[in-house]
Amino acid sequence: MTTLLLIDSSVFPEGSASRSVTAAFRKAWEEQHPEGSVIHHDLATDPLPHLDGVGASAGFSDPATHTPEQQAAFALRVTLAEELERADAIVIGAPMYNFTIPSTLKAWLDQVIIMGRTAGAQPSAKGTPVTVVASRGGSYAPGTPRESFEYVQNYLEAVLNGGLGLDVDFIVPELTMAPNNPAMAELIPLYETSRDKAHEDAAAKAKALVARLAA
Repeated sequence: MTTLLLIDSSVFPEGSASRSVTAAFRKAWEEQHPEGSVIHHDLATDPLPHLDGVGASAGFSDPATHTPEQQAAFALRVTLAEELERADAIVIGAPMYNFTIPSTLKAWLDQVIIMGRTAGAQPSAKGTPVTVVASRGGSYAPGTPRESFEYVQNYLEAVLNGGLGLDVDFIVPELTMAPNNPAMAELIPLYETSRDKAHEDAAAKAKALVARLAA
């Protein structure tokens, strides 16, 4: 039985571009693999604590020497690491907020990155496919005026692939503010094309991953 790890981080429970695409991915995944399991973290409704000195120090010390506070903090990190290691595929909703990822998603990353286990010379989840839904209100694609403000894909490629050794792929629904911003009205057709392609890509990627895992 395969396991999908789904991380949503949009602060909006309704009308979220990233959530609609991760939901499309999950739906296609479950249709192709109904006997599989899904681990879902909604970081907006159930945020994880940000990594503090207690949890960080626990990751660099012998568990036999941990204080009760370190034991409690590290237990959460171990649980998250085990979920990552158990997953056969991962999908992450990562909307762009103020040019970067939500702080709740950064908290999950900081907790799950454990040097010598999930990160380091031999990352424990190395090679696991991860699909990142990097939605954004405008466009930061190569050649656009705000290309240099793209800190979501660049960062997540570095931390997910370079740090955790995951096999990273991106789906990028863009111009999501066009329907609500009169100044972007002429961009609505481009937004709709991007939205539709994102949903199609999510379903296709989910199906392809299920087929790959079944082979």
